[in-house]
Amino acid sequence: MNREAALVADGTAQMKIEDYLDREGNIAIPDGVTLTSFLDRNVAQLGDTPAYRYLDFDRDRTLELTWTQLGTRLRAVGARLQQVTHAGDRVAILTPQGVDYVVAFFAAIQAGAIAVPLFAPELPGQAERLDAVLGDARPSVVLTTTEAAAGVRDFLRTLPRDRRPRVIAVDAVPDAVGAAFVPAALQTDAVAYLQYTSGSTRTPAGVEITHRAACTNVVQMILSVGLDHNIRSVSWLPLFHDMGLLMIMFPALAGGHITLMSPVAFVRRPYRWIRELGASDRRTFAAAPNFAFELAAQRGLPPAGEALDLSNIAGLINGSEPVSITSVDKFTAAFAPYGLNPAAIKPSYGMAEATLFISTTSHDARPDAIHLDRDELGAGRAVRVAADHPNALAQVSCGKVARSQWAVIVDPATDAEVPDGRVGEIWLHGDNVGRGYWGRPRDTELTFQNKVQSRLLHGSHAEGAAESALWMRTGDLGVYLDGELYITGRIKDLIIVDGRNHYPQDVEATVAEASKAVRAGFVAAFSVPGDGREEVVIVAERAVGAGRAEAGPVQESIRAAVSRRHAVPVAEVKLVAAGTIPRTTSGKLARRACREKYLDGGL
Repeated sequence: MNREAALVADGTAQMKIEDYLDREGNIAIPDGVTLTSFLDRNVAQLGDTPAYRYLDFDRDRTLELTWTQLGTRLRAVGARLQQVTHAGDRVAILTPQGVDYVVAFFAAIQAGAIAVPLFAPELPGQAERLDAVLGDARPSVVLTTTEAAAGVRDFLRTLPRDRRPRVIAVDAVPDAVGAAFVPAALQTDAVAYLQYTSGSTRTPAGVEITHRAACTNVVQMILSVGLDHNIRSVSWLPLFHDMGLLMIMFPALAGGHITLMSPVAFVRRPYRWIRELGASDRRTFAAAPNFAFELAAQRGLPPAGEALDLSNIAGLINGSEPVSITSVDKFTAAFAPYGLNPAAIKPSYGMAEATLFISTTSHDARPDAIHLDRDELGAGRAVRVAADHPNALAQVSCGKVARSQWAVIVDPATDAEVPDGRVGEIWLHGDNVGRGYWGRPRDTELTFQNKVQSRLLHGSHAEGAAESALWMRTGDLGVYLDGELYITGRIKDLIIVDGRNHYPQDVEATVAEASKAVRAGFVAAFSVPGDGREEVVIVAERAVGAGRAEAGPVQESIRAAVSRRHAVPVAEVKLVAAGTIPRTTSGKLARRACREKYLDGGL
């Protein structure tokens, strides 16, 4: 298998996908190949072409690294790390969004350490999570920047003395230090980094992502989305989040370059992202959670008279949270007049335990929704109905599972595969799946080391995976219809009242539609113990301009709507101010954290 990437005619490095496929077409990362293999190739072959660029809107400046400059910085910071760490030490990245984050992450890996992508303590409301992760990972070094170093040191002073890591500012390390760098003896199946879950609990777990898993997942994304080498990317996603991290790994493996900006820059002015997507005629790729498509459709249109051409967009992954066909349709309607191909929007499924990417729609498929009977779905059966059926519930397809990855639907009570059309828990297998949870052997066994007790005789989605294969429980509920995967909810979030299952996101959508005083997308529905039964509680943030709306009529409208559509009484409706409902670091609704806050009287 030839591991050397060829140079194409224009002098750019070409990632030859066939070098990473076996004779049957399965993805097979050769032993000895690591994330640094691709970086070294790009530095040698792409030289002075742009690699990573950061648009700093706060200071109206652009920071850029060529591949040569990136290589120089990686050797310098890597050499500094080698002076104070041992192989396998954890190195935490507490660097603000920007090119220094990219340097810190890859330098830690190149030095032979295990990178722990996190965030600077300045991120609001995340001090408790940061403390928990540092306590779990026990890094020996923290990488940050000169500007952020004071805040990082202040935060670390709150830790016990024996837990305080050394702090290094990556931008303060001279290039000359790189002369002392010694290439580390990295192994393909060694842990490259720990991806801490963004979950809604107070105890985040670090997923062990190996070089093989990361490389496999990037190749899976390239094949599934129909991308190619040297593609251009644009991202505002937090770099510590699994989706944001894979976006910076994409050019590292496939060549090309990426333009970064901060999440705040996007949220304040969504057109910044849209404008940058269309700023080049090169094929462009990006990814974002569903709310970004909704926000961009509302506030991301170009100013009157400004030209915008989005015909260059090759793929826009919509993932990380449930995909709404309404949001997709709004985005398409807003930007199709500017050349956006509706099929470029790719509803997708992914999670940190699988490195990130699991499934997406086919290259030429336009996002679409089917409608299922709400009551039948609650009983575990996917039964199609017309869109105007009174019990219709829209479900967006997340397409087909990536090559060399398997996703089976099992009955969580028996661990047996269920046929298409039956709802069950999604289990995963493939080289992209993480090795386990850092320092948690019992949790690793329960989540990553499962056996499918029986497969379907015909039409099994486990076909091609060894009978002895170990499977990862996702905790997600899903169903196959016509070979495509639909995600219906989370097992732990299910609301079960009087023996009937209710999906919280379905109830939340009903609440948002019930009153204009409710802030759409900022509703949490969950169950709490009642008098001999589970009871439903709704927490809803007030919409902009509805702060003084009388609570009583709004609450009654919500109760009536939920009772009418879901046939379930609501024990309490709490209307709260904007920003009250907890969200994860990736911006997703944290229902379980909201439930805990409610039970603790924190609302």
